[in-house]
Amino acid sequence: MEITVLDRELRGRAVAPGAVGWDEARAAWNLRADQRPAVVVLAEDVDDIVAAVSFARDHGLAVAPQGSGHGARPGTAEGAVLLRTDRMSHVEVDVGARVARVEAGVIARELGAATSRHDLSAFPGSSADVGVVGYTLGGGLGWLSRRYGLACNHVRAVEVVTADGQRRRVGADNEAELFWALRGGGGSFAVVSAIEVGLVELSEVYAGAVIYPAGECSGEVLRGYAEWAAGIPDEVTSLVRFLHPPPLPAVPEPLRDRHLIMIGACHAGPASEGAELMAPLTRLGDALVDTFQAMPASQLVTVAMDPEQPAPSISDTTSLTELPDEAIDAFVATAGPKAGSPLVSAELRQLGGALLTPDGKGGARDHLDAAWIFTGTGVPRDPALGSAISEQIDTIRDAFSPWSSGTHFPNFAGRPTTADLLFDAPTLKRLREVKRRYDPDALLQANLPIT
Repeated sequence: MEITVLDRELRGRAVAPGAVGWDEARAAWNLRADQRPAVVVLAEDVDDIVAAVSFARDHGLAVAPQGSGHGARPGTAEGAVLLRTDRMSHVEVDVGARVARVEAGVIARELGAATSRHDLSAFPGSSADVGVVGYTLGGGLGWLSRRYGLACNHVRAVEVVTADGQRRRVGADNEAELFWALRGGGGSFAVVSAIEVGLVELSEVYAGAVIYPAGECSGEVLRGYAEWAAGIPDEVTSLVRFLHPPPLPAVPEPLRDRHLIMIGACHAGPASEGAELMAPLTRLGDALVDTFQAMPASQLVTVAMDPEQPAPSISDTTSLTELPDEAIDAFVATAGPKAGSPLVSAELRQLGGALLTPDGKGGARDHLDAAWIFTGTGVPRDPALGSAISEQIDTIRDAFSPWSSGTHFPNFAGRPTTADLLFDAPTLKRLREVKRRYDPDALLQANLPIT
């Protein structure tokens, strides 16, 4: 292949297998994904994206776009053009219109910093270094979702390069079906170079986490949390996790290698109201850590204490229609301190509020018809541990089966899955029609593909 010719066309760089910087160029944030592409394109701008797509089409290769690589899986980009967009990191905020234009490589921390200077906020998730575009294309469930809904439905326009190599700016009045598919349908339809996302006026929130030791009282803590969650207003988004941090120096000593319960929450409103609403969470036991405080909305990405350095990861998810006492008992039995679980985190995240109401102008994921989402995550330091992690996630999902909605949420689906578990039948049919129209030869290879 004429990789040297491609390299000369780029403002960025084309990296061939074995070249200097090859291993760094092909590495995803999820180190479990040992990516083996035919070539890596380190794009600096949209013209580089056009060149990469044209090169792939001319040489019979697929294109695998990738920002941060959080969602990468084993086999991702195998034999393809791995199109890395993390160098495209410009954010432009239109304060009057309350819109941010976000290039494909921007991560959540960068967007928060750019918007908070103007007392505005986007719709952050729980990870500081996750790519904004990938997170949004998959739906975008975050700390403000019960008040404002999914991030994907606040997108005003999307700048893309389609499989034919054409640059397009799509919106509600221009190629509306492609615009619909990109908002929650994932990255199967075009390579996104930038998105324009609406912002809300939100300079400060009241948020944080409280951590308790997990033990005989685990069921009581979870029931106390569930009872509290049943009565909170839509301005509050919350989650609860069983945690077992590894014995590493980066983990604070009081938390290292211990079985823990963490409850995190955010009140998207006045701090005084938030403090009163969160107070019951800090009285469920003898807390080891309590970080609840008023904070800039830009700091929400730190509340969940998600790791910010690349690591191998296996995760997966399911959705629940309710969380009765029996479901709590099942969660304690399969994820609690006596379960022998190899997971680092087993999380239940509360839905409801604005997430339940379909957005009449929304995209392919316009609401979430469930009450809770479970996500299990483990760090596979060796193949045997990887198998144990996957088996434990399946065990917990099976235990939740009486209350399962039968669907998964793309942002948290970290193992191979099928599209019919991510979308209902009418939505999937419509997504496949968009795929046939804009990428009939299946040039584009997404983490969660629409075939």
